[in-house]
Amino acid sequence: MFKLSNQLKQTWVLRPALGGLRHASSAGEGNRTALYDFHVQKGGKIVNFGGYALPVQYSDQSIIASHLHTRSVGSIFDVSHMLQTYVRGKDAAACLESVCTADILGTPEGSGTLTVFTNDQGGILDDLIVNKVSEKELYVVSNAAMKQQDMNIISAAASSFKSQGRDVSVEFLTPSDQSLIAVQGPRVAAELAKLLAPATALDQLYFMQSFVGTLAGIPNVRITRCGYTGEDGVEISVASDHVQALTEALLANGILKLAGLGARDSLRLEAGLCLYGSDIDAQTTPVEAALAWLVAKRRRAARDFPGADVVLSQLKGGVQRRRVGLQMLGAKPPPARSGVAIFSGGQQVGQVTSGCPSPSTGRNIAMGYVSESLKAPGSRVELKVRDKVYEAEITKTPFVKANYYNKPKI
Repeated sequence: MFKLSNQLKQTWVLRPALGGLRHASSAGEGNRTALYDFHVQKGGKIVNFGGYALPVQYSDQSIIASHLHTRSVGSIFDVSHMLQTYVRGKDAAACLESVCTADILGTPEGSGTLTVFTNDQGGILDDLIVNKVSEKELYVVSNAAMKQQDMNIISAAASSFKSQGRDVSVEFLTPSDQSLIAVQGPRVAAELAKLLAPATALDQLYFMQSFVGTLAGIPNVRITRCGYTGEDGVEISVASDHVQALTEALLANGILKLAGLGARDSLRLEAGLCLYGSDIDAQTTPVEAALAWLVAKRRRAARDFPGADVVLSQLKGGVQRRRVGLQMLGAKPPPARSGVAIFSGGQQVGQVTSGCPSPSTGRNIAMGYVSESLKAPGSRVELKVRDKVYEAEITKTPFVKANYYNKPKI
């Protein structure tokens, strides 16, 4: 069994990827979600994350235990700090396409896609999920840390389209009015079915699809089959007046448990998913980040997204660095945190961007950027941790097999 000391359990994920995370007592609590009092009542250890007071863990289980419970059963995460947006009008899809890399026009109704906002240099300004509710309505979820920037990007795009007489409007939801909870794990679908009307609605709801239904007697709840853990699960957008009642209903059987930021970070790293500001940023292109698949085929042909010339040039001619997975080798090496230098042949060839012990594999894992020539799985490198060098191996991601509920291939 993989174990950590009590001291390490308190700090192992606070430093690497969650760079803006501080203890609430020393940094001010920040903005509160509608579940704040509920978190405190349930023993949540509150920290300031990106300006929001959120639980990093709960008193009834360690971060590791919470992580493993999510993988084996299921957990509930408060992600109400994320930015939720509706873009409406017959030109809504074209408007959002003007600032991102996705083929939104070609996305089927009821389905969503992961995409990125890019700048004129091809750098990633944020990653986001766009759900196509209908031909005239989009539901967008993007990162809390980039909330003001994302609002500015979407607002500017809408204003530009309106100035051309085109039909588009934007509604930004606030956490005080609309909450968002992520329910992740292999038992989630079965537990949701007990509360959903009709109970069979989830059977045909596949990964990255969304619908509005009644859950635990609460109407107008948007359920999207997605998440940030690599497990099957959903994100639920619900009026903040009802979010506590819904969360209590989900917890009532004692099967699902509350989980915090600590487990969320280690789960997403095992799943090989990027954290904006750590693994991707405005100086990183989708090609460098191994996210070229986010640049849709039609958009490549049209060359009509910000930074298209740079990104398409990289797709054709290659890049100097690439995001890779890393697994540390040897007996009991210390974890490689964000900022750790990567060496090969005595020369620095890159840097770690996220890293932590992996509860599921018992190994220390990380993601980072290395020279293009070293990106192949199996390549050996050295990581310099606290002035000592440790051997590591480039590996494929995800580190743990994804369990998304994908539509069967015909």
